[in-house]
Amino acid sequence: MQDETGQIIYVGKAKNLKNRVKSYFTGAHNEKTTRLVSEIRDFSYVVTNSERESLILEMNLIKQYLPKYNIRLADDKMYPYIEITDELHPKLQVIRQKELKGKVFGPYPNVYAARETVNLLNRLYPLRKCETLPNKACLYYHIGQCLGPCIHQNVDYGDTVFEIEKFLKGDTKNILKRLYEEMESASEQMIYEKAIEFRDMIMHIEETTEKQIINLNDFKDRDAIGFAYNQDDIALQILMIRSGKMVDQHQVVYSYIDDPKESVMTYLSQFYEEKMPDELLFSSQFDLDMIEGVFNKHATIPQKGDKKKVTDMAQKNAEHDLEHYFMLYRHKEENKQKALDDLSDLIHKRVQKIDVFDNAQLFGTAPISALIVYDQHSFDKKSYRKYHLKSTTNDDYQAMKEVTYRRYQKIMVENLEFPDLILVDGGKGQIHAAMEVLESLALDIPIAGLKKNRRHQLESLIYLDEEIPLIRQSELYKLLVKLSEEVHRFAIDFHRKTRAKKAISSPLDHIKGIGPARKKMLLSHFKSIDDLRNASYEELKSLGLNDEIIKQMKEVIL
Repeated sequence: MQDETGQIIYVGKAKNLKNRVKSYFTGAHNEKTTRLVSEIRDFSYVVTNSERESLILEMNLIKQYLPKYNIRLADDKMYPYIEITDELHPKLQVIRQKELKGKVFGPYPNVYAARETVNLLNRLYPLRKCETLPNKACLYYHIGQCLGPCIHQNVDYGDTVFEIEKFLKGDTKNILKRLYEEMESASEQMIYEKAIEFRDMIMHIEETTEKQIINLNDFKDRDAIGFAYNQDDIALQILMIRSGKMVDQHQVVYSYIDDPKESVMTYLSQFYEEKMPDELLFSSQFDLDMIEGVFNKHATIPQKGDKKKVTDMAQKNAEHDLEHYFMLYRHKEENKQKALDDLSDLIHKRVQKIDVFDNAQLFGTAPISALIVYDQHSFDKKSYRKYHLKSTTNDDYQAMKEVTYRRYQKIMVENLEFPDLILVDGGKGQIHAAMEVLESLALDIPIAGLKKNRRHQLESLIYLDEEIPLIRQSELYKLLVKLSEEVHRFAIDFHRKTRAKKAISSPLDHIKGIGPARKKMLLSHFKSIDDLRNASYEELKSLGLNDEIIKQMKEVIL
């Protein structure tokens, strides 16, 4: 989950992502979740092959970005690994250390399953069990679970370590077969407690040795790249692996014209122009000659193993992005265009660019007007404008005349683009006031009003003195509500800031030559404006003020 700046503020995983995300936006929540939801502006996601992979990826992302709403896994703790220590007499153990040594397997989100698997392997394979070698053989040696390095100088662990490595890499067929036979035998003899023990061992082994490709434990930097395309769009997915751990992704969907593969290679060559990881893994969709021609020795198309599975994941995510792009984005664009088409039908003119006005004042205090611009299916925030009204304090119609004149007289002088439609937050009075100004400027721009009910909810559109009811479920209504809310937000925010400035204003603000430093000095020297008003010429002169400033002060505050 990302905020409006694109910063990651929360990372989570789910078997059913739709239901998980929906839960945040329905029902009551605690204060933390409510604040989280208020800051969410965008989502991105990665589809993994298993729940274990999603747990590991979640941990990697949390430790990489430290999102402020993630508490679990945000510290220095991590999922455990199983390690075969790099010693003369190796030992099998569960470890959580940051800097891992020896031969490492994992991580394992289920800590209990990992410990039980190590206990089973320690019973099956005679590795060293002691932290320090004793002076004589211990019980483990006598029951056949240790080769006794404390009493035998030359102990060969080669075959034992090889068998354990095979097991932890997923070759568990023989051991599972033995455990299944033991479980069935115990069950037939009605020794059910023993059968349950074997069943649990099997479950722990299957969970521990389940293959995952999120952490490859080779400490290399590499990117896995996949793409999918149709006749209009390309979806590109880059899974970023740093120090052997998948910690980020880059996903994009964009339109193309010519050959899709050439378009992707052009995008990637720009993407990796400044910095490139040790290795780029490409899915089978790519041509080897093409990628080697651009990326040389950095590029490869793996045919098997974990690297192939990572590129397959990137490819699967790209296909998933492309499949859902139409529903998520193109459908939105079509809805936006439908709203504009319906608005165009109402005023009998094609509408793409809209100016929206709103006025604000509080009992004649700080009268302002605000303008927002909607163009090309989005808000053009660079074109937003703020106006301090000069001709009126509490006359909304006069305010409408002033801001209309100032806006469109400037457009005429600077030869800028006129809007297709003007919307005002008001009724017929505001519309006629704006029309009067446009006629004086010899401009023919349609004007409509956004009429609201007593609860300040949009209910109709006023155009050519006709009130047009709006259907709440229509795309046009949704668009006009969005425009109304945005201009109201912009105007209120501007009005509050203007009122705040006026609340701390002083007569000294209007005197040329008195800046913030001199103003602060005068206000600290004199306890009130009356004291300043009654101050002698000599006293003011002693504060470093020249004759012109003293003369202006006397004129302003007397």
